[in-house]
Amino acid sequence: LERLRQADLMGMTLPREYGGLNMPKTIYCMAIEMVSRADASLMNIFGLQEIAGTIYRYGTEDQRRRYLPRFCSGELTGAMALTEPEAGSDLPAIKLKAVQSEEDGKWRLSGTKHFITNGCAGVILVMGRSEPDVEDARGLSLFIYERDDKMNIRRIEDKYGIHGSPTCELQFNNAEAELLGERRWGLIKYTMALMNGARLAVAAQAVGIAEAAYQKANTYAGIRMQFGHPIHDFAPICEMLTIMKASIEGARALLYETSCIVDIRERMAEMIELHPEMKSELRKRLKRASDYELVFTSILKCFATEMGNRVCYEALQVYGGAGYTRDFDIERHCRDVRVTNIYEGTTQMQVEAAIGGVLRGIVSRRLVEYERDYDFAAIPDLHQAATELRQWLEAAVNAVNEKQDPDYQALHARRLVDMAADALIGYLLCIDGLKSERKQKVACVFLAQAKARTKSALDTILSEDRSCIEHRNAILGLD
Repeated sequence: LERLRQADLMGMTLPREYGGLNMPKTIYCMAIEMVSRADASLMNIFGLQEIAGTIYRYGTEDQRRRYLPRFCSGELTGAMALTEPEAGSDLPAIKLKAVQSEEDGKWRLSGTKHFITNGCAGVILVMGRSEPDVEDARGLSLFIYERDDKMNIRRIEDKYGIHGSPTCELQFNNAEAELLGERRWGLIKYTMALMNGARLAVAAQAVGIAEAAYQKANTYAGIRMQFGHPIHDFAPICEMLTIMKASIEGARALLYETSCIVDIRERMAEMIELHPEMKSELRKRLKRASDYELVFTSILKCFATEMGNRVCYEALQVYGGAGYTRDFDIERHCRDVRVTNIYEGTTQMQVEAAIGGVLRGIVSRRLVEYERDYDFAAIPDLHQAATELRQWLEAAVNAVNEKQDPDYQALHARRLVDMAADALIGYLLCIDGLKSERKQKVACVFLAQAKARTKSALDTILSEDRSCIEHRNAILGLD
């Protein structure tokens, strides 16, 4: 952390006027991926710069001046305190009390927060219930809390992985805090924006961990001798490594496509303020970018983190018994990557967040834009494979929409989101292939795997098999 401070990298996306580097999210994601290759725990602290970004976007100028230069200098690190013992993914159920004093107008927080990454940070954004008579999300506000003796760290979790990053249980005891933005918008607006940024960062983290695991496994396979040959020469090992690398590059393509969409959306929001004469057109562009951001971020986190888990699992397999010891880093990568498809919203929650956009055709609209904007004549076979993925996705979406059956939609939501991810990545790798012969080969491997997955998912959806719906209660003992 001290080296990162010395390099002025602790305020990458903040404006220069506060001491930041004013970098776009795309460059920031590259830095997160690089840090994650070395140590996922360090990324959890480095990657919480989004806390300062949230204060910049929604705080007052006074709050910006007081906090942001200290984030940029590395004096402060941040955390977000959302989760409670009885409110994990169900954030509207948050109970922590936020009470404004009638005497001095100051806010004070009382309650417990659970599973808080970097909970020992100097500044924490805390979600609290500011409207005691409102039980849903409209009663929640977001607060800036600077650490003092009114907050106790009651516990540091003994975790499976990410050991260098403390995960804490926090007890707020009438702790003084500042309102961020407006009352009632804490979850509906501010935290949803904050979590979108966190999901992007976790996806980059997963890609970085997977890249580290692959590189180590690939190197080990070249030096580990069996039967007179390096195990790299054996087809099963070589196939594993090839698919691993193609999967990582596919996830990376989707990561940077998504980060570019986020950058464009943020710029559109700024331009509306700067160019009121263009407000009508800019609002249309902002709406389109916002639609893409919400769907792409969830699809990305779903794909990248599941991919990272698979790659690390396979990388340990390349090591064999040696990988199961602590003599090599690969066991750490396997432990660290496991949380990426859990925190900042599990894979199942990402599917819930993305499926509406998939069924409304937002992904298909983007795929049509790729067809319009690029000439794929130079790579006809790859383009044909990507086109088939798009057509199969559209057929599956149409089949589910025609059913108008919520249970059937829920049953196949994960399949549809996975199909959307494969189609998007297939096109993105084709676009890369227009500029690089090596990327054409990566696209060929990825598309072959994606076609098998997507065709299987489509066949399952069209089969109208409802056995999981009809028999789940009996199988699970719920009758």
